Amino acid sequence: MIKLLIVDDEPIERDGMQAILQHAYQEFDIKQAKNGRTAIELTESWKPDWIFMDIMMPGMTGLEAIEQIQRKNRDIQFVMVTAFDTFDYARQAIKLGVKDYLLKPSKASEIVATVGKLLAQQQYKEQVSATQHQQQADFQKALAIVETDVVTQLLFDHVHDVHIELLVDMLEIPATDEKFVMTILVPKGLEALYPQLKERIRTTENAWIGALYGRQLPIIVFRDKKKSFRSQAISLVKAILTISTSQQPGWFIGVGPVCTSLEDIRNSYQKSLIATMDLSLPSRYRFSSDVPSLEKAGDAAFVKKQEKKLFDFIRLGQWDAIDQLVMDLIRRFEHEGANILWAQQRILEFLWVTARVMGEMGIDAPISYYTIQAKDHRQLYSETRQVVERLKHVYMEHYDRLEVDKIHQIKQYIIEYSHQDISLDALAQKVELSPIYLSKMFKEKLGINYIDFLTSCRIDKAKKLLGDPQKSLKEISIEIGYHEPNYFSKVFKKMNDVSPKEYRKTLLKGKEETTR
Repeated sequence: MIKLLIVDDEPIERDGMQAILQHAYQEFDIKQAKNGRTAIELTESWKPDWIFMDIMMPGMTGLEAIEQIQRKNRDIQFVMVTAFDTFDYARQAIKLGVKDYLLKPSKASEIVATVGKLLAQQQYKEQVSATQHQQQADFQKALAIVETDVVTQLLFDHVHDVHIELLVDMLEIPATDEKFVMTILVPKGLEALYPQLKERIRTTENAWIGALYGRQLPIIVFRDKKKSFRSQAISLVKAILTISTSQQPGWFIGVGPVCTSLEDIRNSYQKSLIATMDLSLPSRYRFSSDVPSLEKAGDAAFVKKQEKKLFDFIRLGQWDAIDQLVMDLIRRFEHEGANILWAQQRILEFLWVTARVMGEMGIDAPISYYTIQAKDHRQLYSETRQVVERLKHVYMEHYDRLEVDKIHQIKQYIIEYSHQDISLDALAQKVELSPIYLSKMFKEKLGINYIDFLTSCRIDKAKKLLGDPQKSLKEISIEIGYHEPNYFSKVFKKMNDVSPKEYRKTLLKGKEETTR
């Protein structure tokens, strides 16, 4: 109900106005005040929405009371009521933001009409506020989609040329020169905690939060120069592990090294994955720098290079190359005279990474273990090849189940629903593929990144709509799927070398010449 305060030093005036209003409208909760001072006190305790204020009252004028009330209550709507129709009163009332003016004695019809206008204004204001709130909510939803897509693009090397800088510009969390990746392992069955995890991370650190792939949640954390790297990471780890279910087995967090460019983020991510290899640690987190190095000093660069190759081969499905890489590692260990137990453990780490990366791609690959302890390098070759073959079989079986025309279904879906918020993660869920594999497959089959294709569909629609001079750029922006007109203009100019306004001007000019 609307709270309405009637202020007048004459009781008969107050009672008469209240009776008229209660007869005409049911949605008012009405109280009275006999002077300006009482009105100020009642406003403090009761918080009315509207005040009908008499101007000439003993002790304090209505205008003085309005001025004092407005210092603390800017949203209250005022109607001035007076027997004096003078320009000076009206000028002061306008200056104070009074909404309307009633002369005493007022007819019932005039009072009802004035209230009707105020109700209409309030309804319009509420509609505008609701629209703005919805637009803001839509924009925040779009930002969340952008955020998970940016993380996916960066970590899994599906970065596109046109949009990455625009996507980064949209995010409210600023990027800093130094950043690092953390991979959070969430226990199976607790995927519904994703919103709670996002909120906990968001309130603790500046970070871009990726999508939850299976059990893994990757986040890109931006360095706080006021803290050391380790103290910043540990602080965030502790905040995450304060979630009520964090005592349940399966929670673990791997922390990758600091990097200074977006291009190096993949390395930090891969190292964060490797840091999660041993889940038996009591601390439930590990820095990649704390993972014991099994290589001699001169081998560090070689192993890093092999790890990078392994990640790439797995994502590309190059199983012959994977087999060759692992066999070459065994040969190297054999040539160096490495202990067979040590060599088997080191190869097992590479096979474990293979299974983990397949898991990211939506392939349910079991963590690899040797069935026996190898007695010599020849047996290690044989056992390793069998493990690789099992992983390859799982990989090939997964993709053999995919329909041949899956990519065309995806393409048609994007064309039809390009005006909606289509994220890589949501699209992948719809067609039951992993976001990583979907992005890779789209690029390979169509020669274009999915988000470039989505943007192209939206811009094509925008070009058609720009031919209608009655549609504003804001309307077109929202209609094609962008909730922020400035971002739409940036993307349009990036793709067409002209702004939407310039394109429309040329388009309409061409139509005029054609009709002559």
